[in-house]
Amino acid sequence: MTGMKSSKSKIYLYTAVTCVVLLAGLLYYYFASDFLKGDTVQYVYIDEDDNQDSVMAKLSPFAASHALSGFGTLARHSDYGDNIRTGRYAINPGEVAVTVFRRLRNGAQTPMNLTIPEARTMDRLAAILSGKLMLDSSTIARSLRDSAFCARYGYDTATVPALFIPNTYSVYWNISMDNLMKRMAKEHKAFWNEERTKKAAGMGLSPVEVATMASIIDEETANNGEKPMIAGMYYNRIKAGMPLQADPTIKFAMKDFGLRRIYHKLLTIDSPYNTYKNTGLPPGPIKIASVAGIDAVLNHVAHDYLYMCAKEDFSGTHNFARTYDEHLRNAARYSEALNNRGIK
Repeated sequence: MTGMKSSKSKIYLYTAVTCVVLLAGLLYYYFASDFLKGDTVQYVYIDEDDNQDSVMAKLSPFAASHALSGFGTLARHSDYGDNIRTGRYAINPGEVAVTVFRRLRNGAQTPMNLTIPEARTMDRLAAILSGKLMLDSSTIARSLRDSAFCARYGYDTATVPALFIPNTYSVYWNISMDNLMKRMAKEHKAFWNEERTKKAAGMGLSPVEVATMASIIDEETANNGEKPMIAGMYYNRIKAGMPLQADPTIKFAMKDFGLRRIYHKLLTIDSPYNTYKNTGLPPGPIKIASVAGIDAVLNHVAHDYLYMCAKEDFSGTHNFARTYDEHLRNAARYSEALNNRGIK
């Protein structure tokens, strides 16, 4: 009898050990084996409309099926479905379901690089940013057209483009519109350091006015080397009380950025952005000014030119003139070159 009891005990022990090993294997298989199918970092974007099922669906394309089942088990046996947190989450090779689940449940998202472009309009900026952030374009555009919203940051709807400094910033994908503006205000303050602020003040211009002039110069040429020269010409006009007569402002006023030639009939458009009819700078930037454009204004070339016209060789640079007669000769050469190319 003793031998039989001993055999039964061994069988029970063997069975128990086997069960424990199998259970451990299953736990490892579902919860502690690699979550990803491959060896490349993947990102999952979770927005306000997501629920537990849609999160699983977003993970499915790159998650190993057994690991995804483990994630689902963890989600079902927790409060995750009622506390889904938006964000952009990195899933790294070698991570397991438990790690991935904890990251998503705790909202430990991964920052992303957001590049602010030199957009011509705030609607265009809204469209670009909405393709990179959780914010939709209508929310961004509506905010930037809201005078009360812009006033919270010290701008109006005409001057708010001056807040944005084109650069790349590390932000969270689910950043709110308020927090985005606060971040841009912080970066704007850092950009407008003591040196730049003093240079602007020495010219009798505010940072917004510098950005406004820079935006016009950016539209006049993509040649950064020539921008300080153009800035000097426009600054001379401002000091002399002359209209800027900047063709890009006519394009902006008409919201027609494809115009190749600015005919005289277009110069009568009734708009505060028409720098042929109005003296001084327009109400605000006609685009988000480039850093090169802003620094070109602050470091403009001191000269006595009052006129400029695009060169007839279509190099993207300009002929400068001190007198109107000289300018007319330059303009005639450029007009002839346009005609010869059939540009209307």
